[in-house]
Amino acid sequence: MSKSVFGIATTQGQAEQIVRQLQSQGFATSEISVLMPDTGGTRDVGHVKATKAPEGATTGATTGGVTGGILGLLAGVGALAIPGLGPFIAAGPIMAALSGAAVGAAGGGVIGGLVGLGIPEIEAKRYDEKLKKGNYLVAVHTDESEDVDRAEEIFKGAGAEDISTVREAAAPKAS
Repeated sequence: MSKSVFGIATTQGQAEQIVRQLQSQGFATSEISVLMPDTGGTRDVGHVKATKAPEGATTGATTGGVTGGILGLLAGVGALAIPGLGPFIAAGPIMAALSGAAVGAAGGGVIGGLVGLGIPEIEAKRYDEKLKKGNYLVAVHTDESEDVDRAEEIFKGAGAEDISTVREAAAPKAS
């Protein structure tokens, strides 16, 4: 049974701490995701070779400065242009989910992508509001129930907010 643990980090340092602790506890980097608003506005736009999203749904981001530390730890970094919401920076399996059909659907945006990952709509709306305020959504996917407990402890230990665990029908894989 596939599950993902999600939580909100309120600072870049907190998000980096969660990612590093997940990695040091044996969670695969390819199973860790981070989503945050692109508030820098100074990124160079390029093409993400790892995504299979429809053309125009995602663009790459040259990571440096604010995002270099946290997203430099993860593969598949890209900037998502979500109509009406502005740019987001994503890495990991969450990028594949958000750059697919859910984001392209009218009004789908971040909420639609998160619901598509198995997050209940009310929690997806809460995450969306927190992201709009500049927070970071960090997630880790696992197939083992004991790993879920370990991940939740890492999130709690780092002081993450709105921690939730969701069951997934099929977790998106970063390509």
